[in-house]
Amino acid sequence: MAGLITAVAYTLASLGANSEIPARIGPFLGVLLLLVGAAHLGVRLLARGADGTMLPLAVLLHGIGYVMITRLDERLASLQTLWSFVAIAAFVATLFLVQRPTDLARYKWTLFFGGAFLLLLPMVPVLGVDINGARIWVQLGPLSFQPGEFAKIALAIFFAAYLAERRELIAASTWKVGPFRLPEIQYIAPILVAWSFSVLVMVGERDLGSSLLFFTLFVVMMWVATERVSYLVIGFVLFGAAAFVSWRLFDHVQTRVDIWLDPWEDEYGKGFQIVQALYGIGDGGIVGTGLGRGSPDKVPEAQNDFIFAAIGEEMGLVGATTVLMAYLLLIGAGLRTALRTDRTFDKLLATGLTTILGMQAFIIVGGVIKVVPLTGITLPFVSYGGSSLLSNYIALAILLRLSDTSARRLGELPDDPTPRERWAAWRLRRSGPAASDHEQEADDRSPVEVAS
Repeated sequence: MAGLITAVAYTLASLGANSEIPARIGPFLGVLLLLVGAAHLGVRLLARGADGTMLPLAVLLHGIGYVMITRLDERLASLQTLWSFVAIAAFVATLFLVQRPTDLARYKWTLFFGGAFLLLLPMVPVLGVDINGARIWVQLGPLSFQPGEFAKIALAIFFAAYLAERRELIAASTWKVGPFRLPEIQYIAPILVAWSFSVLVMVGERDLGSSLLFFTLFVVMMWVATERVSYLVIGFVLFGAAAFVSWRLFDHVQTRVDIWLDPWEDEYGKGFQIVQALYGIGDGGIVGTGLGRGSPDKVPEAQNDFIFAAIGEEMGLVGATTVLMAYLLLIGAGLRTALRTDRTFDKLLATGLTTILGMQAFIIVGGVIKVVPLTGITLPFVSYGGSSLLSNYIALAILLRLSDTSARRLGELPDDPTPRERWAAWRLRRSGPAASDHEQEADDRSPVEVAS
């Protein structure tokens, strides 16, 4: 159904713009069915017990975004097609490689340092690229990507593993600071380091959106792990203080806040992008101007930060609400996965990955409709961008693996051995006779000999 909606939308966009059915509708349908079919078969073969709504919702969002990107820029649509193949391949590969979610917990420190390295990479003078005032891109020859998109997954896994091990010690709260009770400093030191990285991203890379995303991630996970509201209060007070200092120090942040408060003050200058987006959404009305019949290209960078404005113009309130409902259902499926599992690590990781998707959607949609200051992050599965699409499909695959594991532990389907476990059992059987002889020798000896 999600693939059918995408195909119909693609055809309607061509009819609206050119009054003809696109000549390449056949190849488009073939590629679409190939991608959707590969992802679906990957889930059915590798995660049969996973929630059945997550992948169709992601495909629906991906399809709507692709149609709008094609509508705006066919060259970028060709690149997005290539990245779609890469993302689906990474999605299936993640399902295959991550057979048990607890396997990820073994690499928590590797992922922590890897995530920290990725966060700091754009600040390297030779590699980092400054685009629209924010330094969140890395340029390697013709290839550019946002390392923060992959850092968020690595840090989510680290937080889940670390908090699963030390949640009782952190929740103990053995010393007081004013009205708040806090745990020993050694137990929350990694969390404080993560907060420092968040502030560093905001100050060094001048990217308030990514900083808010990372900070919300570990504050929410701390709250879920300890069940203490005080961590939410302390966290947002700390972030608010850092955001205020950043606003006072950096012109880029001040500009974002000014155009959020009153974009019409400089309608043809700094506020041009947000003003055009608001006009476009207003023109869309309830049912939109029709796919292919609007003017979303009047909004600069509409395929990236402002793709929600393009959807609102051509698909109206109905289409925009459909997108928001898809995100709500996806977030609900992620939280349902967290509620169903009885393992702390799985619960925290599902919560963290869901928080990333939900918070990212809220920040960018809120920026477009002037609820929060505008930031340069992408709308998950919808906006143009290879690194964003790739990282979101990897996060989706991990969520599906968590959901599948929960179903198996609840007895909804047999908990069959994974390929890795089958391989280990096969190797054990091959070395069985030698192992059996060794065990027999141990049985023949006295307890003192065995102990020695």
